[in-house]
Amino acid sequence: MTKRANKAASQAGITRAQLRKIALSFPAASEGTSYGKPSFLVAGKFFTRLRDEDGSLVLIVGSIDERDMLLESDPKLFHITNHYRNYPAVLARMSLLDPVRLRAMLERRWRAIAPKKLVKQIDAAN
Repeated sequence: MTKRANKAASQAGITRAQLRKIALSFPAASEGTSYGKPSFLVAGKFFTRLRDEDGSLVLIVGSIDERDMLLESDPKLFHITNHYRNYPAVLARMSLLDPVRLRAMLERRWRAIAPKKLVKQIDAAN
């Protein structure tokens, strides 16, 4: 196992506190509700939320094809329920999700829903 793979394996699994810290680290991110459930929002738009019923996160992805690829590539980590069957969303088990992968997936979502002016400002500052 490479150092990088070893490090990722040792960091697998995230806590609620880590989820909160990572989600709120994105500009314009806040805590709110979605369908009456505690959620994270970006500029008032759905970002992610924890599903207490199965210890998973709801992650919106680019397409149903991308979702299906994730499901096929790592069925232990990713799953869906019938509710999400027709949506470009995947559920990720928090006990198996590493913080680096979560941050990368949330960054893609953030770029899709954050105000374009804010995205440009952040990109220009980096």
